[in-house]
Amino acid sequence: MAQQVATNVTWHEHKVSKADRAKKNGHKGALLWFTGLSGAGKSTVANTVDHLLNEMGKHTMVLDGDNIRMGLNKNLGFSPEDRSENIRRIGEVGKLFVEAGVITTTAFISPYRADRDMVRSILAPGEFVEIYTKASVDTCEKRDPKGLYKKARAGEIKEFTGISAPYEEPEKPELVLDSDSKGIDELAQEVVAYLKNNGYLEA
Repeated sequence: MAQQVATNVTWHEHKVSKADRAKKNGHKGALLWFTGLSGAGKSTVANTVDHLLNEMGKHTMVLDGDNIRMGLNKNLGFSPEDRSENIRRIGEVGKLFVEAGVITTTAFISPYRADRDMVRSILAPGEFVEIYTKASVDTCEKRDPKGLYKKARAGEIKEFTGISAPYEEPEKPELVLDSDSKGIDELAQEVVAYLKNNGYLEA
């Protein structure tokens, strides 16, 4: 957990509660945390889920790994320290969206369990939904939509998850998506079904 550096700051409580926002929206806020290797389908599934929920009239937002690194986290690289700070920052942003009552989907490799657990710890119980988009390195390398595995194998990308940097699989995720054998639409429907069955889509 990052250390508080700024002094003389005070936390201000909101007059509009989380429950008030959920009642107005007609659903609860949640942070859907898609994790998995590059090429596993995290961003594609997350965006498909976002589209399905939007069509259902839900308030949603997608926080995508590459997009965040081009803005909020443009000053961070891919060292273990920078990866952790990348996840910490997006966890705090995700928390703000959840408090606003938004169903927020994220798509980050987030290779370290400790970082994902840290994000879980800053949210209220039930608000962090860890979704392991599971695909083998072989599957991801065959897809290689961005050509990153080819570059990593050639030594052009250092500290590439699954090749030259570790990926720690979730131990108790809320949901595991079999991206090796199932298509994007089927996986997205599994996520929406989970949300329905666990009461997220109602106030």
